[in-house]
Amino acid sequence: MSSTTLVPVEEYLRYSEKPNCEYNDGVIYPKAMPTKFHSIIQFAVMMLLRGQGARPFPELTVRISPTKYLVPDVAVAGDFPGPYPTEPVRLCCEILSPEDRLGAMLGKCEEYHAWGVPFCWVIDPVKRTAWEYHSGAEPVRTTETLRAGELEVQLEELFSELDAASTR
Repeated sequence: MSSTTLVPVEEYLRYSEKPNCEYNDGVIYPKAMPTKFHSIIQFAVMMLLRGQGARPFPELTVRISPTKYLVPDVAVAGDFPGPYPTEPVRLCCEILSPEDRLGAMLGKCEEYHAWGVPFCWVIDPVKRTAWEYHSGAEPVRTTETLRAGELEVQLEELFSELDAASTR
């Protein structure tokens, strides 16, 4: 039988170890270590969104509740006071690492939706697939374009960054 040491939220907020960690009711959960493909897609998503006038943030901690903090790979947010959003952001994007599971990421999207985030994307850079999960709807695997309101990312353009990186 194992026991988990509970960590006060104040200690979590001072935590600076890598990889980034998430926090739920006193328990710290490390995120999967990002890979080359993960980083390429994260950067590409940010640049494509930024080109449309959005404000994407990489690895931004968001406070879902006083005892729950998550760290989406990319979050699109307006201005917010303090070091992290305490009100819902516009879009949360999760990029799968090899040890991540789609079902777990879709479950995380449900947590974002319950907090009030209207749009979530889950991207698998290895399989070159992506899902839109909009609040109030079922997740949909998309083959051409990820959408979040007026924001759009063409998958062909996104995944072409992986090809470009492998030829350098």
